[in-house]
Amino acid sequence: MVRTLLIVNPKASGVDPDVVAEVTKLLGVATELEVVATRERNHATEIVRTLPTGTERVFAMGGDGLFNEVANGIDADMPVGLLGAGASSVLPRALGLPRDAKSAALRLATSTATRQISLGVANGRRFTFCCGLGIDAEVVRAVDGRGRREGRRASDLAVAWELVRALVRRRLMLRPVLEVVDHGRCAFVIATNGDPYTYVGALPVHAAPLARFDAGVDIVAPRQLGPLGILGLAWAVLARPGRQTRSARYIYLHDIDDAVVHCDGLTPLQLDGEDIGDVQQLELSVDRAAMTVLI
Repeated sequence: MVRTLLIVNPKASGVDPDVVAEVTKLLGVATELEVVATRERNHATEIVRTLPTGTERVFAMGGDGLFNEVANGIDADMPVGLLGAGASSVLPRALGLPRDAKSAALRLATSTATRQISLGVANGRRFTFCCGLGIDAEVVRAVDGRGRREGRRASDLAVAWELVRALVRRRLMLRPVLEVVDHGRCAFVIATNGDPYTYVGALPVHAAPLARFDAGVDIVAPRQLGPLGILGLAWAVLARPGRQTRSARYIYLHDIDDAVVHCDGLTPLQLDGEDIGDVQQLELSVDRAAMTVLI
């Protein structure tokens, strides 16, 4: 019988004792299963770096923060099952997997099909689907500052409200405050190794529509945006993806291996929806075929 480890984030929005019991039952039918709950930030990274001898598969049940921690410690050839139980669970959804943990466990419990994906790297830390420098990360920080209600992260409506507030503080003008080395100045930077970049409810946000999980990193960076430019970007990422890949108003880099961004001052950085803190410089790279996921 296959020896399997299930890592659970007990604080994830969609995790409760009943869900854990059902998922454990589904996975335990075909595997010799051990369940470990994370206790603190980055605990999952430590767990996968020191897997018990003989472990053949790892399942992670939680949100994108947990998947990021697993990605930062897992060996490239260890199959990982992603059981989405977070507020957004962007990574499994972007890979075509069920959004909820029970449906994903039912599908993946006996699956032997896998897919290797690349992982972006920002200042030495891996990200599984997104990196934001500037206003994007500022919004993430503001949403985190709202805390959680009954264990659940703030809604997409709260995200939209914090974005509006950030734009109003700038008087609807996003001016150049960053420099993508060899490519020019820009207002903010989004880097991703897949598409979509995130979701607004069920609606995918195609910030970098050419990005692919089996390729390098894509970067999209508006040079400067006023009110009409902000509306144009919103239309492009939600309804007509592709405009930002062709317009001279954007820096768009496709399937790159590395890039460096200088900041005019300390600037918020987020990876996979988690606030990383303020940085003066961003060094981007890619680990190709760095993670094996069950599909």
